[in-house]
Amino acid sequence: MPNLLMIDDDARLAAMVRDYLISNGFAVHTAATVAAGLEQLAREPGRFDLVLLDLMLPDGDGLEVCRRIRAPGGGNADIPIVMLTAKGDPLDRVVGLEIGADDYLPKPFEPRELLARIRAVLRRRGEPRDTADVMRFGALEIDRGARSVRVAGATRSLTSHQFDLLVLLAERAGRVLSREQILDAMHGSSSDPAFDRSIDVHIARIRAAIEEDPRAPKRIVTVRGAGYVFARAQDV
Repeated sequence: MPNLLMIDDDARLAAMVRDYLISNGFAVHTAATVAAGLEQLAREPGRFDLVLLDLMLPDGDGLEVCRRIRAPGGGNADIPIVMLTAKGDPLDRVVGLEIGADDYLPKPFEPRELLARIRAVLRRRGEPRDTADVMRFGALEIDRGARSVRVAGATRSLTSHQFDLLVLLAERAGRVLSREQILDAMHGSSSDPAFDRSIDVHIARIRAAIEEDPRAPKRIVTVRGAGYVFARAQDV
């Protein structure tokens, strides 16, 4: 039974989401403030399988909570985060994805869509994509079984979503993938322009983690007007 933590100060929404997710096989814990949510996470690192995180909270900013969860060395640094936001500005959602959220859902939302998003994030996290666990490209190692990335033996931090995007590209090394193809493979088709833009955000974050010089990438290369290609041959 997946164990979820929902950090949201809307008591009515939290109760509705909790009851709906419990009826669909989840254990759900709630917190109405930043302090209460972080306290629950710190009390038992690794206890929760996913965090539902509101963007606006009474004692702080959901974006800052996301940053703190993702801080290197924390016991919950790799926990999937689905951000809930009532803000209409697509930039807010892009920023959330950029700092480590795995997905976002604007309010108001249908409980069925939230359930589908949660299941998709957990499925991406838990399912191996191939029988060969480790892919090697020069100094870069992508371990699908352990869901870890190393460059010259040093572990690099990626969110669950970014790891799956890197695997998607690496499994198709040498092949140019358009944003539409990436969206279809990762989430299914989406008409939300902010979601399309988030692909570029995630690519930038991955490059920052695995490239020697993210401004002149050699592993994930932009093909102008076409998309991205993961280099098949890598010397570094």
